[in-house]
Amino acid sequence: MNEACYIIKRWMLWMGVLLPAVLTAQNKTEAREMAFAGGEKLVYAVSYKVGIVHSDVAEVTFNTTLERVGEQKIYRIEANGKTYPFFNWFFNLNDTYVSRLEAETLRPLDLQIEIREGGYRVSSGYRYDWSRKQVSTFFFNHKRADSSRHVMTLSDGSFDALALFFNLRCEDIDHFVKGENRTLQMVLEDTIRPIRYRFEGREKKTIKDLGKFNTLKFVCQLATSSGESFKDGSEFTLWISDDKNKIPLYIESPIRVGSIRGRLLNAEKLKYPLESMIR
Repeated sequence: MNEACYIIKRWMLWMGVLLPAVLTAQNKTEAREMAFAGGEKLVYAVSYKVGIVHSDVAEVTFNTTLERVGEQKIYRIEANGKTYPFFNWFFNLNDTYVSRLEAETLRPLDLQIEIREGGYRVSSGYRYDWSRKQVSTFFFNHKRADSSRHVMTLSDGSFDALALFFNLRCEDIDHFVKGENRTLQMVLEDTIRPIRYRFEGREKKTIKDLGKFNTLKFVCQLATSSGESFKDGSEFTLWISDDKNKIPLYIESPIRVGSIRGRLLNAEKLKYPLESMIR
């Protein structure tokens, strides 16, 4: 049960970790062309592979809406991960992440997280104060009624996973340098952890039930919780669409036993045609 929940949570995190690792050091407060629009919906299957056994165990959905709060336009990004009904008797998971971003700059305003796994429930979140270059985080365990709070110093490119995910999609593909190692920072719970990434180049990739795509391939490594070393940190590989949408198509990573796989099931209301699909 713990291993299965661990698989899904790590996969949801990696959707936001590997993609943002390719962010350049440009000023993120500048308005730029968006690779997505309100109404977009991305659906992924999460699977667990060990030996010859390979099963889809859960589904992760990203919904994007464009809203107005007073005079400010914001993007509301909601990610939800649920186990398939067949597996609920074994592990029942329903996790939700809601991020709000400034519509023009994509700087995050806040992130709210609700974790529900069987009888375990935790609420947590981040609130950004860009005038002070600080992020405030909180963690609340409903069962034990304990909580913790932290305040951390931000750099211009230190965002949480969901915010980074959508920021990368608006980056210029020409900024990717094949074989070059780079390191950035990610806000993760009560730490800001380094991410090391490498662009492996362009590759044709077949996605089950969808077909073959032209993709951009990345290999990434998240530092250990101390942030001092990449040794024994999380490693994973991601393929994203080689077109203006730059959506993740497939992700895989080894874990303690077996590996996690994630693949795109469906994409709705994309801003641009999915030109990376090979007809």
